[in-house]
Amino acid sequence: MKMENIPCDSDLFLTQREAQGSIRKGCDPFAQTQRSKLQHRRARINQQINKEMRMRAGAENLFRATTNHKVRETVALELSYVNSNLQLLKEELEELNSSVEIYQNESDAVSVPMIPLGLKETKDLDVTEALKDFIANHYGEDGSLYDKEIRELMDLRQAMRTPSRSDAGIELLVEYYNQLYFLDNRFFPPNKPLGVFFHWYDSLTGVPSCQRALAFEKGSVLFNMGALYTQIGARQDRLSVQGIDTAIDAFQKAAGCFNYLKENFSNAPSLDMSASSLNMLVRLMVAQVQECVFEKFLLQNPQNDLFTQLQAAQEAAKVEEVYTLVYRTMTQPPVKDYIPFSWSTMVHVKAEHFKALSHYHAACSLCDYSTAGETEVKTQEKAFAQFHVTAPEGPSLAFILQDPEERRKLGKAHLKRAIMKHEEAMRIHGLCKILRKMDILQEVLTLTHRKSLSKYSDIDHEEDFFETGEAPDIQPITCQRPEIKTPVFSKVKVTDIFHRLGPLSVFSAKHKWRPPQKVHLEKGDDGFGFTLRGDAPVLVAGIVPGGCAEVVDKRASMLTACELLGCNKENSKKSVLGSKSASALRLWSKRSKASKRNQNSNVVHLPFSAVQNSESMY
Repeated sequence: MKMENIPCDSDLFLTQREAQGSIRKGCDPFAQTQRSKLQHRRARINQQINKEMRMRAGAENLFRATTNHKVRETVALELSYVNSNLQLLKEELEELNSSVEIYQNESDAVSVPMIPLGLKETKDLDVTEALKDFIANHYGEDGSLYDKEIRELMDLRQAMRTPSRSDAGIELLVEYYNQLYFLDNRFFPPNKPLGVFFHWYDSLTGVPSCQRALAFEKGSVLFNMGALYTQIGARQDRLSVQGIDTAIDAFQKAAGCFNYLKENFSNAPSLDMSASSLNMLVRLMVAQVQECVFEKFLLQNPQNDLFTQLQAAQEAAKVEEVYTLVYRTMTQPPVKDYIPFSWSTMVHVKAEHFKALSHYHAACSLCDYSTAGETEVKTQEKAFAQFHVTAPEGPSLAFILQDPEERRKLGKAHLKRAIMKHEEAMRIHGLCKILRKMDILQEVLTLTHRKSLSKYSDIDHEEDFFETGEAPDIQPITCQRPEIKTPVFSKVKVTDIFHRLGPLSVFSAKHKWRPPQKVHLEKGDDGFGFTLRGDAPVLVAGIVPGGCAEVVDKRASMLTACELLGCNKENSKKSVLGSKSASALRLWSKRSKASKRNQNSNVVHLPFSAVQNSESMY
């Protein structure tokens, strides 16, 4: 895989990057902010879940292995205790994942809360010995010479575990992700594991997963990028256009991270990175973007004329449509048994809430504005023609718009549906114990319900004896479609930490190396008899015919043309050479013949691609 200012909510600790002189930032893991306390509790619960699962695995193995009836009874009793503890821990973790109010903006304004994700936790990782051994065995160098680079890599990974909730935190995660690309090419051969195990905990269940594949590390870091974007989006002040734009951008980038992960990471060991979970998260982020678009429309159009009310109703209907899709996704297995109940309940509440808002704005457009001239009637008729999914029952649309009483009746029907949907949202909200503790959501639902009741009482007449008809659904239309923004990893420029090993195209894990050999040359009248090219590493670009280098090459029986040809044939089975490399290999195998045919030339050029399994000459 190839991979892409809000103030930090805690103090930062700084690590000096010696190779580039830049400052790497991560949140202080000991800072006592609400967010850090929540993450510490998550880490503690993850460790306890890991311990209980190991105990359960051992007890289950003993239960299957023993034939002693008394032992089996004791083990069965112990298993029941362990399973009870696991259930309690998972419920505690679910409550933590439902604590969305901690990630919201701290202003006193009433706004609908968003759903953020917590970061995946990982264990400490020490790669010192593994990398030193690989450097010694594969590259033939003393691994202790790279202590500084190894320490820098481990510092970067440690900082990545506590990113700040800002653009700096995103850049830190991207920097580590980009370094993993270099690490993969330097130290992870295609057919031999390095012996390093990556441990990560599921973000929602706390179940630990372990793999030796570096792709698991990459995928987990990418997941945390998406999770951090959700936290950045949730904390924005959505009472300003700038705050809403930032939230939209953050949720769109979160959707891009989860979508990229879904398309490029298969066989996920943890449920939070499975295709079904990632698909649900992408849809959830798109729905939250659509909600922000609705809020932005209301901020930018405060005039409240008829057409603004119509468009607001259709925007709200669009929000309801996408949240309904998310709710259906959340209630399908295996996602249904995995995500917190509070999440699916909140999504259901939002779907009903925005359905109510769409009918409320529709009622306002009918009851607060009347027609004056024939031209205005035609304009309104054209707007209402595409407003409802189905035509209203009773008289024609033109007659309804011209008759104030008919407009009031249809508006009253819309308000009746709005009140019913508000009450349904409040009923669903009351079914969830965790949501009942969320004061901000309760405030929003109560406030909008009162507005609809007040509007209904304003247009209701005592002499109304007619039965209010069923208002048709509103056509969902939006002025701004959400965009899934694929992460652009190239925006964060990084330098390979292990660049001292040499160019990556040459000094990589996929290339085989023979042990280093010493060659002693005595300088002749014409020098040493070879030419050099490049820098770090210096390449032997050519050997002068009859020179000292050629003589020593023959006498010492160094790498002959036949040996090199055989070596490259063996290597070519594992990597496909381009047409230029293949032709260069043929030229190298015919070096002695070519030198005889070119006695008048001063230098015979030897392509470096023949000496090592590389793509091109430097």
